Amino acid sequence: MTGWLCPLCGGMLRPNGNSLCCENRHTFDRGKSGYVNLLLVNEKRSKIPGDNKLMVNARREFLDKGYYAPLAEEFSKEAAEAMAGVPGPAVLDAGCGEGYYTAYLKAALEKAGGLPQIFAVDISKFAADKCARRCKGVECAAASVFRLPMADASCDLVTCLFAPYAGEEYRRVLKEAIYDQPYRNEVKGYELEGFDFLNKRAVDRRILLDNPADIRSLFQMTPYYYKSGVDTDARLEALERLETQVSFEILTYRKK
Repeated sequence: MTGWLCPLCGGMLRPNGNSLCCENRHTFDRGKSGYVNLLLVNEKRSKIPGDNKLMVNARREFLDKGYYAPLAEEFSKEAAEAMAGVPGPAVLDAGCGEGYYTAYLKAALEKAGGLPQIFAVDISKFAADKCARRCKGVECAAASVFRLPMADASCDLVTCLFAPYAGEEYRRVLKEAIYDQPYRNEVKGYELEGFDFLNKRAVDRRILLDNPADIRSLFQMTPYYYKSGVDTDARLEALERLETQVSFEILTYRKK
Protein backbone atom coordinates (compact mmCIF):
# COMPACT_ATOMS: atom_id res chain seq x y z
CA MET A 1 0.00 0.00 0.00
CA THR A 2 1.21 3.51 -0.78
CA GLY A 3 -1.23 5.83 0.98
CA TRP A 4 -2.45 7.22 -2.34
CA LEU A 5 -5.98 6.86 -3.62
CA CYS A 6 -6.91 6.36 -7.25
CA PRO A 7 -8.04 9.73 -8.62
CA LEU A 8 -10.54 7.98 -10.91
CA CYS A 9 -12.44 5.73 -8.50
CA GLY A 10 -11.07 6.48 -5.04
CA GLY A 11 -9.73 2.97 -4.47
CA MET A 12 -6.48 2.36 -2.64
CA LEU A 13 -3.45 2.27 -4.94
CA ARG A 14 -1.01 -0.58 -4.46
CA PRO A 15 2.39 -1.22 -6.02
CA ASN A 16 2.43 -3.43 -9.09
CA GLY A 17 5.90 -3.52 -10.56
CA ASN A 18 6.81 0.04 -11.48
CA SER A 19 3.17 1.12 -11.42
CA LEU A 20 0.40 1.74 -8.93
CA CYS A 21 -2.92 0.00 -9.44
CA CYS A 22 -6.31 0.01 -7.74
CA GLU A 23 -8.81 -2.84 -7.51
CA ASN A 24 -10.55 -1.50 -10.62
CA ARG A 25 -7.29 -1.87 -12.55
CA HIS A 26 -6.70 1.83 -13.06
CA THR A 27 -2.95 2.06 -13.48
CA PHE A 28 -0.49 4.90 -12.94
CA ASP A 29 3.17 4.53 -13.86
CA ARG A 30 5.97 5.78 -11.65
CA GLY A 31 8.65 7.99 -13.16
CA LYS A 32 12.32 7.00 -12.92
CA SER A 33 12.60 9.07 -9.73
CA GLY A 34 9.71 7.19 -8.14
CA TYR A 35 7.07 9.91 -8.32
CA VAL A 36 3.61 9.17 -9.72
CA ASN A 37 1.39 11.53 -11.69
CA LEU A 38 -2.13 11.43 -10.22
CA LEU A 39 -3.32 14.66 -11.81
CA LEU A 40 -6.24 14.00 -14.14
CA VAL A 41 -6.61 15.80 -17.45
CA ASN A 42 -9.82 17.53 -16.35
CA GLU A 43 -7.99 18.93 -13.31
CA LYS A 44 -5.45 20.76 -15.43
CA ARG A 45 -6.09 24.45 -16.05
CA SER A 46 -3.22 24.62 -18.49
CA LYS A 47 -1.20 22.29 -20.67
CA ILE A 48 1.61 22.25 -18.12
CA PRO A 49 0.10 22.96 -14.65
CA GLY A 50 2.20 24.52 -11.92
CA ASP A 51 5.81 25.59 -12.15
CA ASN A 52 7.65 24.74 -15.36
CA LYS A 53 11.05 23.06 -15.55
CA LEU A 54 12.94 26.37 -15.65
CA MET A 55 11.25 27.67 -12.50
CA VAL A 56 11.79 24.41 -10.63
CA ASN A 57 15.47 24.26 -11.54
CA ALA A 58 16.02 27.92 -10.64
CA ARG A 59 14.39 27.43 -7.25
CA ARG A 60 16.47 24.35 -6.56
CA GLU A 61 19.72 26.15 -7.39
CA PHE A 62 18.79 29.17 -5.27
CA LEU A 63 17.58 27.23 -2.24
CA ASP A 64 20.57 24.89 -2.28
CA LYS A 65 22.77 27.93 -1.62
CA GLY A 66 21.23 28.09 1.87
CA TYR A 67 19.62 31.52 1.66
CA TYR A 68 16.36 30.20 3.12
CA ALA A 69 17.95 27.67 5.48
CA PRO A 70 16.82 29.54 8.64
CA LEU A 71 13.21 29.21 7.51
CA ALA A 72 13.64 25.53 6.67
CA GLU A 73 15.25 24.83 10.04
CA GLU A 74 12.57 26.56 12.09
CA PHE A 75 9.78 25.06 10.00
CA SER A 76 11.08 21.52 10.40
CA LYS A 77 11.73 22.04 14.11
CA GLU A 78 8.16 23.19 14.65
CA ALA A 79 6.82 20.19 12.72
CA ALA A 80 8.93 17.74 14.73
CA GLU A 81 7.75 19.27 18.01
CA ALA A 82 4.14 19.04 16.86
CA MET A 83 4.62 15.31 16.22
CA ALA A 84 6.50 14.57 19.44
CA GLY A 85 5.16 11.39 20.97
CA VAL A 86 3.39 10.26 17.80
CA PRO A 87 5.00 7.02 16.58
CA GLY A 88 5.09 6.69 12.81
CA PRO A 89 3.25 9.94 12.03
CA ALA A 90 1.70 10.28 8.57
CA VAL A 91 2.80 13.68 7.28
CA LEU A 92 1.76 15.42 4.08
CA ASP A 93 3.80 18.22 2.53
CA ALA A 94 1.19 19.96 0.37
CA GLY A 95 2.76 21.96 -2.43
CA CYS A 96 6.18 20.43 -1.86
CA GLY A 97 7.98 22.09 -4.76
CA GLU A 98 11.31 20.51 -5.59
CA GLY A 99 11.60 19.06 -2.08
CA TYR A 100 13.96 21.47 -0.32
CA TYR A 101 11.70 21.93 2.70
CA THR A 102 10.48 18.33 2.48
CA ALA A 103 14.05 17.13 3.01
CA TYR A 104 14.40 19.27 6.14
CA LEU A 105 11.04 17.98 7.35
CA LYS A 106 12.04 14.36 6.81
CA ALA A 107 15.38 14.82 8.59
CA ALA A 108 13.82 16.52 11.61
CA LEU A 109 11.10 13.91 12.02
CA GLU A 110 13.55 11.03 11.67
CA LYS A 111 15.91 12.65 14.16
CA ALA A 112 13.03 12.84 16.62
CA GLY A 113 12.67 9.07 16.28
CA GLY A 114 9.12 9.02 15.02
CA LEU A 115 9.67 6.79 11.94
CA PRO A 116 7.50 9.08 9.82
CA GLN A 117 5.52 8.23 6.70
CA ILE A 118 5.94 11.28 4.50
CA PHE A 119 3.85 12.15 1.47
CA ALA A 120 4.49 15.08 -0.84
CA VAL A 121 2.32 16.53 -3.59
CA ASP A 122 2.77 19.32 -6.08
CA ILE A 123 0.68 20.22 -9.10
CA SER A 124 3.87 20.52 -11.13
CA LYS A 125 5.10 17.16 -12.40
CA PHE A 126 8.58 18.65 -12.69
CA ALA A 127 8.55 19.64 -9.02
CA ALA A 128 7.18 16.26 -7.88
CA ASP A 129 9.89 14.51 -9.89
CA LYS A 130 12.67 16.64 -8.34
CA CYS A 131 11.22 16.10 -4.85
CA ALA A 132 11.29 12.33 -5.34
CA ARG A 133 14.92 12.51 -6.49
CA ARG A 134 15.93 14.60 -3.48
CA CYS A 135 13.87 12.86 -0.81
CA LYS A 136 14.33 9.11 -1.00
CA GLY A 137 11.70 7.25 0.99
CA VAL A 138 9.09 9.99 0.54
CA GLU A 139 5.97 9.13 -1.49
CA CYS A 140 5.76 11.89 -4.13
CA ALA A 141 2.90 12.60 -6.49
CA ALA A 142 1.81 15.22 -8.97
CA ALA A 143 -1.63 16.23 -7.73
CA SER A 144 -3.70 19.26 -6.82
CA VAL A 145 -3.89 20.33 -3.18
CA PHE A 146 -7.56 21.06 -3.89
CA ARG A 147 -8.16 17.37 -4.69
CA LEU A 148 -5.71 15.39 -2.63
CA PRO A 149 -5.50 11.68 -3.56
CA MET A 150 -5.59 10.65 0.09
CA ALA A 151 -8.20 9.13 2.37
CA ASP A 152 -10.17 11.05 4.98
CA ALA A 153 -8.40 11.36 8.34
CA SER A 154 -5.23 9.75 6.99
CA CYS A 155 -2.69 12.40 8.08
CA ASP A 156 -1.36 13.42 11.47
CA LEU A 157 0.17 16.62 10.09
CA VAL A 158 -0.18 18.72 6.94
CA THR A 159 2.46 21.31 6.05
CA CYS A 160 2.05 24.02 3.43
CA LEU A 161 4.74 26.50 2.41
CA PHE A 162 4.32 28.95 -0.47
CA ALA A 163 1.41 26.93 -1.86
CA PRO A 164 -2.31 27.71 -2.15
CA TYR A 165 -4.30 27.16 1.03
CA ALA A 166 -6.82 24.39 0.47
CA GLY A 167 -8.46 24.44 3.88
CA GLU A 168 -11.35 22.11 3.10
CA GLU A 169 -9.01 19.41 1.81
CA TYR A 170 -6.51 19.85 4.63
CA ARG A 171 -9.29 19.47 7.19
CA ARG A 172 -10.57 16.40 5.37
CA VAL A 173 -7.31 14.47 5.41
CA LEU A 174 -6.26 15.44 8.93
CA LYS A 175 -7.11 13.14 11.78
CA GLU A 176 -9.31 14.54 14.49
CA ALA A 177 -10.69 13.74 17.89
CA ILE A 178 -13.87 11.75 18.24
CA TYR A 179 -15.94 14.80 19.11
CA ASP A 180 -16.48 17.63 16.63
CA GLN A 181 -16.83 20.16 19.45
CA PRO A 182 -14.99 19.09 22.59
CA TYR A 183 -16.00 20.85 25.79
CA ARG A 184 -14.71 21.06 29.34
CA ASN A 185 -16.68 19.68 32.22
CA GLU A 186 -17.78 22.21 34.79
CA VAL A 187 -15.46 22.06 37.80
CA LYS A 188 -17.23 22.59 41.10
CA GLY A 189 -15.69 24.25 44.12
CA TYR A 190 -13.62 22.21 46.54
CA GLU A 191 -15.77 22.92 49.61
CA LEU A 192 -17.40 19.90 51.24
CA GLU A 193 -19.74 20.24 54.18
CA GLY A 194 -18.11 18.98 57.39
CA PHE A 195 -14.59 18.93 55.93
CA ASP A 196 -11.68 21.34 55.60
CA PHE A 197 -9.96 21.35 52.22
CA LEU A 198 -6.22 20.77 52.72
CA ASN A 199 -4.50 20.20 49.42
CA LYS A 200 -4.85 19.58 45.69
CA ARG A 201 -2.35 17.54 43.70
CA ALA A 202 -2.58 17.65 39.92
CA VAL A 203 -1.70 14.69 37.72
CA ASP A 204 -1.23 15.59 34.05
CA ARG A 205 0.26 13.48 31.32
CA ARG A 206 -0.22 12.45 27.72
CA ILE A 207 -1.06 8.84 26.95
CA LEU A 208 -0.78 6.95 23.68
CA LEU A 209 -3.34 4.30 22.80
CA ASP A 210 -1.79 2.32 19.97
CA ASN A 211 -4.53 -0.21 19.27
CA PRO A 212 -8.25 0.03 18.42
CA ALA A 213 -9.36 -2.16 21.35
CA ASP A 214 -7.91 0.20 23.96
CA ILE A 215 -9.35 3.23 22.18
CA ARG A 216 -12.81 1.70 22.17
CA SER A 217 -12.52 0.69 25.82
CA LEU A 218 -11.56 4.25 26.78
CA PHE A 219 -14.70 5.68 25.24
CA GLN A 220 -17.05 2.87 26.25
CA MET A 221 -16.10 3.29 29.90
CA THR A 222 -17.40 6.89 29.89
CA PRO A 223 -20.93 8.30 29.53
CA TYR A 224 -19.82 10.27 26.44
CA TYR A 225 -19.81 7.16 24.27
CA TYR A 226 -23.46 6.41 24.96
CA LYS A 227 -24.50 9.96 24.09
CA SER A 228 -22.76 9.87 20.72
CA GLY A 229 -24.34 9.07 17.39
CA VAL A 230 -23.63 6.79 14.46
CA ASP A 231 -21.13 9.20 12.89
CA THR A 232 -19.08 9.32 16.07
CA ASP A 233 -19.11 5.53 16.36
CA ALA A 234 -17.89 5.18 12.77
CA ARG A 235 -15.11 7.67 13.43
CA LEU A 236 -14.14 5.73 16.53
CA GLU A 237 -13.94 2.48 14.56
CA ALA A 238 -11.55 4.10 12.07
CA LEU A 239 -9.05 5.16 14.73
CA GLU A 240 -6.00 2.93 15.03
CA ARG A 241 -3.99 5.24 17.29
CA LEU A 242 -4.92 8.04 19.67
CA GLU A 243 -2.75 10.37 21.70
CA THR A 244 -4.59 12.41 24.29
CA GLN A 245 -4.11 14.43 27.45
CA VAL A 246 -5.35 13.01 30.75
CA SER A 247 -5.72 15.24 33.80
CA PHE A 248 -6.70 14.33 37.34
CA GLU A 249 -6.90 16.09 40.68
CA ILE A 250 -6.21 14.33 43.99
CA LEU A 251 -7.99 16.24 46.76
CA THR A 252 -7.19 15.89 50.46
CA TYR A 253 -9.65 16.81 53.23
CA ARG A 254 -9.74 16.74 57.04
CA LYS A 255 -12.88 16.17 59.00
CA LYS A 256 -13.84 19.26 61.01
